[in-house]
Amino acid sequence: MKILVIGTEGDFAEFEKKFGATNDLTLDTNYQFHSSFPAFDAIFDFFVGDEPELFSNYQESEGLTLFINSPKISLAELSYFQEKESSNTVFGFNGLPTFIDREILEVSLLNQDNLQELRDICKGIGTDLEIVDDRVGMVTPRIVSMIINEAFYTVQEGTATKEDIDQGMKLGTNYPYGPFEWCNVIGVRNIYELLEALYEDTKEERYKICPLLKKAYLSA
Repeated sequence: MKILVIGTEGDFAEFEKKFGATNDLTLDTNYQFHSSFPAFDAIFDFFVGDEPELFSNYQESEGLTLFINSPKISLAELSYFQEKESSNTVFGFNGLPTFIDREILEVSLLNQDNLQELRDICKGIGTDLEIVDDRVGMVTPRIVSMIINEAFYTVQEGTATKEDIDQGMKLGTNYPYGPFEWCNVIGVRNIYELLEALYEDTKEERYKICPLLKKAYLSA
């Protein structure tokens, strides 16, 4: 399939690692292919989830299939940034670092009428999919960010060191990373902003950001 990836070179590198062998990929770092959007079978946008106002770049195009990196914003909320009715089909995907190059792509949708199209596209690009509710945090990012936040609380309380927690998590759960290693590869900014969005959405104490994590975010 012919796919446009709108994101950073790092986003593209991970995307290419999984999908490059069987798809025709093009990187766009600043919406320079705006006039050519309809020529692509699908567009994966890593930016709009962080900057929803960029969604306006698609207002003048019709019939697009868009995948928006949406752990930090729901598609329902994103729709408020749509200035007019559109024939574009919009899906969400988990595009945080390390989550693309997995067997399963975590995706969401607003309209169940688009379910078969979503399945067909994922099959066409060569990935299994896991459809999750259209909620901030999706599923995996929500769980991982909560684990990382709790790990920061544990260090803040002096119960264990970062190294001990990372080692214990990998040995005890067979996760590929410990919480602090995961925080480093995903990015502390992403973790902080994800937890912030989760707390705003749910007001649940488990998503309240640890002061030590906030300090790491501010000093990053």
